[in-house]
Amino acid sequence: MNFKEMFLMQKKLDKYIEDKHLLSSEPLLERKIMAFQVEVAELINETRCFKFWSEKGPSEREVILEEYVDGIHFLLSTGIELNFNDHSNYDYPEASHSSDVELVGLFFEVIDHIQRLRKEKTRANYEKLFLEYLNVGASLGFTEGEIGQAYMQKNEVNHTRQDEGY
Repeated sequence: MNFKEMFLMQKKLDKYIEDKHLLSSEPLLERKIMAFQVEVAELINETRCFKFWSEKGPSEREVILEEYVDGIHFLLSTGIELNFNDHSNYDYPEASHSSDVELVGLFFEVIDHIQRLRKEKTRANYEKLFLEYLNVGASLGFTEGEIGQAYMQKNEVNHTRQDEGY
């Protein structure tokens, strides 16, 4: 994944949204962190990894990938807000498929790191959160290429939505 390019694309989208909605002087960091947390919750819901009582399986792979990439958007946006977007050398783990129990643990790690970042806005906390979220993507079986391509497609959709008054 070309994180440098993704950060640049996200910065352009963020600027477009902030200019369009007159948000340049608004404090957005807390809302971006909350938006990321909500996207993580939506991803968890689509995987259904916690629904031990249900016989229904997870959503389609493409739905889960789109939810995952929605999270990437807000994670990048948070990094931009914190001026932590100059580091783009994250190593993507090898794609695998984790059990539901393993996924629950990984999601709790992400949730814990969201709260750590919110309380202590350090580069180390941001990078740890980023790496934990990449671990989730790999554990869902997504490759680097799939995530990069899905991010670019969703970024384009997000620009279009803004153009159309989303």
